[in-house]
Amino acid sequence: MRPEIRAAVPAVVLALAAAACSTQPPAERPARGPATSPGGAAAPEEPRTGDGAVATLRAVLTTPTDIDLSWRGGDPGASGHVLEFATDEAGPYTVLQYLPPGVTTYRHPDLMPRTAFFYRLRTFDGPASAPVDVALPPGELTTEDQESDHDWLAPRSDPGRSTTGRSVRDGGPAAPSGLKAEVKHANGILFTWTDHASDEEGFLLEARTRGGSAYAPVAVLDPDINSCGLITLPTEKRASYRVRAFTYGARSNVPRLTTGEPAADQR
Repeated sequence: MRPEIRAAVPAVVLALAAAACSTQPPAERPARGPATSPGGAAAPEEPRTGDGAVATLRAVLTTPTDIDLSWRGGDPGASGHVLEFATDEAGPYTVLQYLPPGVTTYRHPDLMPRTAFFYRLRTFDGPASAPVDVALPPGELTTEDQESDHDWLAPRSDPGRSTTGRSVRDGGPAAPSGLKAEVKHANGILFTWTDHASDEEGFLLEARTRGGSAYAPVAVLDPDINSCGLITLPTEKRASYRVRAFTYGARSNVPRLTTGEPAADQR
C-alpha cells in the first residue's frame, strides 16, 4: 500500500491491499517478490542457478550505513534483474527490487549498523502481453471510494482465463493475452488477462508512465494469477500497462559487506 494514501483508506481496505498487486516501482517504494507481504518478500531459499551469462555484482560501503550496488555483464537480452539481500550468506534472501533492463545501480540506505549484508542478483525473463493504456479520472479517493468493497484488489486465479500448456523457458508463445484494465475509481485499476504459461515462476505487472521511455515492474504476482488490482501512485494515473510471465535465470556472485558505526547525530 502506498504511504501517501494510507491515512485516507480504512483498515479493511488496507488489509485487502496488502494482498494486492500494489507494490512500488524503483526509487519510489520497496519492492515485493511473489509472496504478498507489504514490506519486501522472502525470495526462494534455493533458487535455480539458471542458464545464461552471469552478471558481476559489486558492493561498496559509501557511508557507514549506506551500501551502493552496481553490476555489469550478464545476459543483454534478459527482461530485467531482481536484486536480493540477506544478513546470512545461506539466507533467507529478501527481494530489494525488480529492476528493468538498463538499470545497473541501486543504493541500499539506512542499514543496521555493525551488521553483515550479503547481496545477489538474478536475471528474469519471459514474454509480455500487448499493452493497454489507462487514463484515470483526476482527484483522490472519495468517501464513497473509501467505504466501497475493495475485494477486487486481491490477486486471483480464474480457471476460465487459463489455457496453460506453453513453456516460458522454451521460448514458446506463452505471453499473457487479452489484458484488460477496468477503472474502479480515481486511484484504482483492476487488471485481468488470460494465462497461457505452464512453467512461469510468477507474473510482473509493468508500467510505462506518461512521458516515460521504458516499462518498469510495479507489482509481482504468484504463478497462475490472472487478475489483480492496483492502487496507483500519482505518476501512474496516466500510463501504459502490460503483464509478463517470467522465470528466473542466472545468478551473480554474492558480495559481503559489514556496516559500520552510525554517525553521532543518528545515534
